[in-house]
Amino acid sequence: MTRLSVNINKIATLRNSRGGNNPDVIQVALDCERFGAEGITVHPRPDERHIRYADVRALKEVVTTEFNIEGNPMEQSFIDLVLEVRPEQVTLVPDALGQITSNHGWDTIQHQGLLQSLIAQFKEAGIRTSIFVDPVLELVEAASTTGADRIELYTEPYADIFRENPTQAVSAYRKAAFRASQLGLGINAGHDLSLENLAFFKANVAPLDEVSLGHALICDALYYGLENTIQLYKRSLK
Repeated sequence: MTRLSVNINKIATLRNSRGGNNPDVIQVALDCERFGAEGITVHPRPDERHIRYADVRALKEVVTTEFNIEGNPMEQSFIDLVLEVRPEQVTLVPDALGQITSNHGWDTIQHQGLLQSLIAQFKEAGIRTSIFVDPVLELVEAASTTGADRIELYTEPYADIFRENPTQAVSAYRKAAFRASQLGLGINAGHDLSLENLAFFKANVAPLDEVSLGHALICDALYYGLENTIQLYKRSLK
């Protein structure tokens, strides 16, 4: 079964745009779980323009599914937060400071030593580790020697060409997932997966442990409602 983890960053963005606590990030997370999500994902950034560090601490107290914190481990504040909160999973993403959204995976060859050191800290704390990677076989193979438990395949390139050529779009991901599985890595995926392209991805990429979805899911919820939207995405993962 592929688990659905809902990224609630966009809920925090909406809240922060007016101040106050509407919408309530904590309540939305609880509702996502109640509506069938198997996990909650957050991606705190140093400027706290969406999820705040205080949100992460508060969420840890109430989330009963899997809690996934993703972010840039080059920021010591991120490392400290994760080690304090101890989520079920940490996903390491090579964001630049001030970057609007993630747009590439790790060079797991060049950053092998760095990743090994970082991952060792999180694993010592009992936190499952995942690293954001592009669907390149050499990078997947190098990921397997970092100590990571899983990789998260960066899927924006898939989404970009899906309408034009679905088979071509998914080809590299199918190969990357197969190789990762051979090497004993779990496989997550995320970024721009949507109701339009998720079912095809799921049908062609195996094994697939988890998808982490935020922007498209929250946009769809504006039209279909949050509960119905989560069910639609879960249906795409069957």
